[in-house]
Amino acid sequence: MTIIIGLGNPGKKFNHTRHNAGFEVLDFFATQNGFPDFEISKRHKSLISENNEVALVKPETFMNDSGRATAAILKNKNEPTLIVVHDDIDLPLGKIKFTKDSGAGGHKGVDSIIQQVGNNNFIQLKIGIGAEGEKVKALEVVLEKFSKEEQEIMEGVIKKSAEALKYLTENGIEKTMNEYN
Repeated sequence: MTIIIGLGNPGKKFNHTRHNAGFEVLDFFATQNGFPDFEISKRHKSLISENNEVALVKPETFMNDSGRATAAILKNKNEPTLIVVHDDIDLPLGKIKFTKDSGAGGHKGVDSIIQQVGNNNFIQLKIGIGAEGEKVKALEVVLEKFSKEEQEIMEGVIKKSAEALKYLTENGIEKTMNEYN
C-alpha cells in the first residue's frame, strides 16, 4: 500500500494559505483519480480517502503535530510506501522537488513526522511557496493566502504535483525524480 500524507492546517481559515499546499494537492489528486470523498477517522486523527492501492491522508492535527497522525496511520500497516506532500519556503513559487530519505529542512511538520515515526525513510514531494524578494520570517509567509497572480501559479503547480504523484505510484521514485526534478 502507498500512503500519501498531505500536510496542512485544519480549518477553513487556513484554506488557500501557503502552508496548506499539501492538502490542496491531495484534494486535486483525489478528484482527478476518482477517489471517494475524504472521511474523518478519529482513531487516525485524519481525513482519509483510499482505494485498494493508495490511501490519501490529511492530518486533522496542526502542522507542527503532523507526526502524531502519521504515526497513527502507519501503526497497523505492513511496510507501506510513505509519501509526504508539503510546502517548501526555500523553493521558488511554482517549483516542485522530490527527495527520498532526507531531513526536514526546517519544516516543522516534516520534523514532527521524523520524530514520531523514528526515521526519515519516506519520499517527500516539496511544493515551492517561496516569496519573491528579500527573506522574510517563515511564520509570516506560510500562513498568508496567495495573491491572485500567485494563486494562478499554484493552480498549475497543484495540477503538475498531482500528475507527478500518479507517475510516482506507477513508476517508482528514481524515474519520477529523473522526470520531475
